[in-house]
Parts: sequence; structure tokens; C-alpha cells
Amino acid sequence: MGAFLSSNYSRAGTSEPLEVSQNETCKRQKLSTCLCDENPRLIPCLPDEVSYKILARVPRINYLNARLVSRSWKASIMSSELFNIRKELGTTEEWLYILTKNEGEKPLWYALDPLSRRWLRLPPMPNVASEDESRKGLNGLRMWNVVGSSIKIADLIRGWLVRKDALDGPSCGCAIGAVNGCLYVLGGLSRASALRCVWQYNPVLNSWSEVCPMLTARAYCKTGILNNKLYVVGGVTRGPGGLTPLQSAEVFDSHTGIWSQIPSMPFSKAQVLPTAFLADLLKPIATGLTSYRGRLFVPQSLYCWPFFVDVGGEVYDPEVNSWVEMPVGMGEGWPARQAGMKLSVTVDGELYALDLSSSLESARVKVYDYQDDAWKFVVGEVPIPNFTDSESPYLLAGLLGKLHVITKDANNNILVLQTDV
Repeated sequence: MGAFLSSNYSRAGTSEPLEVSQNETCKRQKLSTCLCDENPRLIPCLPDEVSYKILARVPRINYLNARLVSRSWKASIMSSELFNIRKELGTTEEWLYILTKNEGEKPLWYALDPLSRRWLRLPPMPNVASEDESRKGLNGLRMWNVVGSSIKIADLIRGWLVRKDALDGPSCGCAIGAVNGCLYVLGGLSRASALRCVWQYNPVLNSWSEVCPMLTARAYCKTGILNNKLYVVGGVTRGPGGLTPLQSAEVFDSHTGIWSQIPSMPFSKAQVLPTAFLADLLKPIATGLTSYRGRLFVPQSLYCWPFFVDVGGEVYDPEVNSWVEMPVGMGEGWPARQAGMKLSVTVDGELYALDLSSSLESARVKVYDYQDDAWKFVVGEVPIPNFTDSESPYLLAGLLGKLHVITKDANNNILVLQTDV
């Protein structure tokens, strides 16, 4: 299987991670002025060019204390120049970010440094209000979810067929993406209204800021990164008759900060239903999204509570700006974590998914064989506890060139498992 990468974070608080505060230095006792603050150079007797290269080789987690040395060090560590030098030197680091909740339902962001195996708590996200609530002067609702917007979508879609106000309580459905060194939280629900807002976490500044909103308000959408751009597809929005599924898609260029529309998913299988009754009853939804071999692969389902019918999927090619049907073997064999949710991750050019069908206490890793158009087992007996009622029994991530499974143990501790594939 591999190794335990981290298991030290417990929602019960048995092992509290280091908290990263934007105002950390303000809370500390003010130190007397030292020679470092009076010296115009970062390190006395060394040119700043050399000092920057020294700081760029320091592990990122040590910056939390290093920025307390002096004002000039803090300014340098929180500058984009230092992180550009880290890119040039090849000393940038991959961290894992997870959004979870504590027992009081408060949303909390955590980051895992895989080298030191330490969890850090990020600054809280700002409150988020829907456009309707903002006009009414209502307070925003905090958003919560885990990486990949993995709340049980079945519970959401049931509201389409049950009652209009089924989602008037606090909810989220936000999506997560990371591109160009920053973390993005997109859309979601505030009460029953879908949101367009996009929040960016900048690890250089250790702060959140609101950036250009999406073109379409959406919740429970799927995200993927391709050619250093953030793609968003599907989800649901609030229409005249309540929440309705979306086929639209858009792309965010982090360099320009601009969203652009791309062709909507055709959902060709939904267009050939035999009767108008079925076409109205079965709602097409995107159940996943992954970047693979230079294209975006979107598995899809048709939904009518309480049934999901897998209908393969579609593939977006940015070179020709169009959609085509997914290979049959890929769509039919794509392992499902739960009804309406197909997780996967691309690591070192290979597409992996987790198959939970063999046991309630373990899972097996599958890899997609592009030549044979088939999913094949590569790793067995990944320990996944039986969380049948959990909103997120597991997540997948590519970190340091290896496949990682994020889950929880029997004591509700978050576990990060590294696989050998």
C-alpha cells in the first residue's frame, strides 16, 4: 500500500495544528529595535541578491518564524520576488489543503506540509453572502466543504423533486481548485441561492481576497486544471422552478484574472431519450472532472431520485474547443465513490481512481489503461473505514509525484495515506 504520511489532526482536538494568523506578529510582544532593522541589507555584509537566494532555500514552513526576525525579512518573505526565485531554484513545495468542519460546524482550512508532516491552520475565509441577501442586508453564510466539492450530490438533487425550499438552510456546495500557486474556492450555496463569487488564498501573503466572479452562479460544480488554467463545468443554479442542473462550462486565466465561456457539455446521451417524459424526468449531471492527456474528462449520469444511471461521459479538447464522447470502456468502468460522485486524480500522467465495491473496510486502486480502454487494479487493500453516512469518506490527491488517499480513522482523525503505484 505505502505509508502513513500524516495522522495527527483530530477534529476532537487531540493534536492541535499550528495556527497561521495574518496578525500573528501583532499579538506578540513588541521587541526592541535591533541592528537588523537599522541595516538596509537583509543579511549584514551580504548583497540582497545573495540573501534572497539563501532565504529561497529555507523550507517554507520555517517562514512563519523567519518573518519575525525583522521588518525587512517579513517584507521579503511576503514578497512575490522571493517565490519567483524559489521557482527558478526549484525549491518550491507542494502542500495539501483541506477544508473541514469542527464540532461546532465552523469551517476550517488546514494545510499539510508533507516534508515536516505538520498541519497548519489557515486564516478563516471571509463571510459570503448571495446577491439576493446582500441586497436585503442579510449577513453572509460561511461556506464549508472539502477539496473537490464532495458533498453527497444525491442529497442535493433530491431537492429538485421534493420541495422548493429544501435547501433554504445553511449549505455550501463550493468547489476547490489550485492554480499558479494559489488556492481558489468557487461558488456554492447561500441558503438556496447559487453564488458566482470566487475567493483566492495567496500563500505568499497568507490571506484571502475576492477575485473576479464566475460568469454563471453555480454550486456543486466540478473543477480541473489544464494548461495552467482553471476549468469549471456543470453544477446547479437557482432557476424559476428551483435548483436546476447546468451544462455550461467556463475557464479562468489566473494571469489575466478573466473568466471566459467555453462550449457547454452536449450531454448527447440525454438528447436521445425515447420519450419527452423521460427527458423531463431524468436530469443530466456531471459527476466528476479530471485533466488527462491534455484534455478534460467529465463522467456523467442521468438522475431521478433515488436512481443514478451512468451514461459514460464527454471529453473537452481545448485545442479544438469542442466536446466529444468519452471512450466506452473509460465511462462504463469508472469507479464511483458513491452515487453521483466519481473521483479520480492524474499522477505522473496516469489516471487513478478508487474502487470501494470489494469491501466495506478497504478499497482497491484502479488505473486507466488508455490503449486497452479499460480500468485495471494496481493496488489492493487500501484501509478505508466504513463511513456509509459520511459526506466525504475519502479524497484523492497527487502529491510529490505519488497518489495519496485522504480519509479518517475510527477516532475521526484525518489520515493521509501514500500509495506505492
